[in-house]
Amino acid sequence: MLKKVELERLLRSKNLGNTLLSNSYIDYREKVQLASTGIDALDGALDGGLPKGELSEIVGLRSSGRMSVLCAAMAAATSRGELVGLIDTLDTFAPGSAVTSGIKLSHLLWIRGHPDTHGEDEAHALGRALKALGLLLNAGGFGIVALDLTDLSERTLSRIPFTTWMRLPRAIKGQPTVCVLMGNRSVARSAGGVTLNLQKTEDAVRWSGNIDHGSLLRGLEVTVRVTGARRPDDGRAFKLFISADAMHSSSLSGS
Repeated sequence: MLKKVELERLLRSKNLGNTLLSNSYIDYREKVQLASTGIDALDGALDGGLPKGELSEIVGLRSSGRMSVLCAAMAAATSRGELVGLIDTLDTFAPGSAVTSGIKLSHLLWIRGHPDTHGEDEAHALGRALKALGLLLNAGGFGIVALDLTDLSERTLSRIPFTTWMRLPRAIKGQPTVCVLMGNRSVARSAGGVTLNLQKTEDAVRWSGNIDHGSLLRGLEVTVRVTGARRPDDGRAFKLFISADAMHSSSLSGS
């Protein structure tokens, strides 16, 4: 069986060195523009931030910190003077959380859905949200455009045509915009995009003070796993601490 070093040497001897994952990733990383997430550990794992001109994902179950990560990224974008757009499919976004995370509301376009959350009406809400996403991407001028798919039923998500996920990467390609899908699970990303999968760790909740005399919630510890087709370290994971008031991160701890 050929070892990795021997295989790479053979490919180079055949002038096929550009097929090596390590080489293609280095070439890609040198060309792509990145947007800081505002979280040092996450930026480190992403080699600088979320890729612009690509479709990426932030996924996890409820209370996994997915919205906190998105808000941190949008806050970083607005602090750079960029506009951000959030398409709130089921009208669950709390503007107060945006203010707490540091998002400049004057730089936020919040498109609210009006779902009835009963069967077909949920599907209609998703259809309107996808149409709004296309309009924002075509309009341009945004640092981040995010579509919130959280809490949509599997039945509704399964009805999204596959061609939708093929069109979106083409619509965002070459733009100085980060496009993010946020949901309970991964549904789509472009070839150069990344998926951030957040999961609560065991005993994730952190408290301060003496539990016998009253304690305050400090925050939540989650594990973030980064995956992407172009990444040689696909699946790398690290721990992230989400404070009750704001986001801050721990050092990388690969697993």
